[in-house]
Amino acid sequence: MTENPQNPPPPLPHAPLSPSDERTWAMLSHLSILLNLATGFLGTVAALVIYIVFKDRSHYVGYQSLQAFWFQVVAWIGGGIVAGILWTIGGILSAICIGVLIFPLAILFSLLPVAALVYGVVGAIQTSQGGDFRYWLVGDWVRGTLSI
Repeated sequence: MTENPQNPPPPLPHAPLSPSDERTWAMLSHLSILLNLATGFLGTVAALVIYIVFKDRSHYVGYQSLQAFWFQVVAWIGGGIVAGILWTIGGILSAICIGVLIFPLAILFSLLPVAALVYGVVGAIQTSQGGDFRYWLVGDWVRGTLSI
């Protein structure tokens, strides 16, 4: 039986890979992590597909691609989940810490009307006794405006 050049025989489904093909597919399984940069998760899918397709044809490619798959699951997906949790906790804690740091300033500004009331009473007492009372920061400005 002669082979027709237009219809070559199909490759054997479980034919072993050549050493060059093994290196290429192992490399591609590890480089599949680059797909995660653009897609977020397809690198893990690519490594898993390489494993499924080549696990019976090459123990080396099967091992490398399964390593690449699990590394990406742990480092990329698991790390992303942990990072998201940590950013959430950090955001909540920073809001609390900023709030705690602002409380003294908020208390100070809340006491400002009370302090102004006391300061006004002191001014009233001094002027009732014939003294010259000046409010801090405002007194000199008013005096300059009125040209007294």
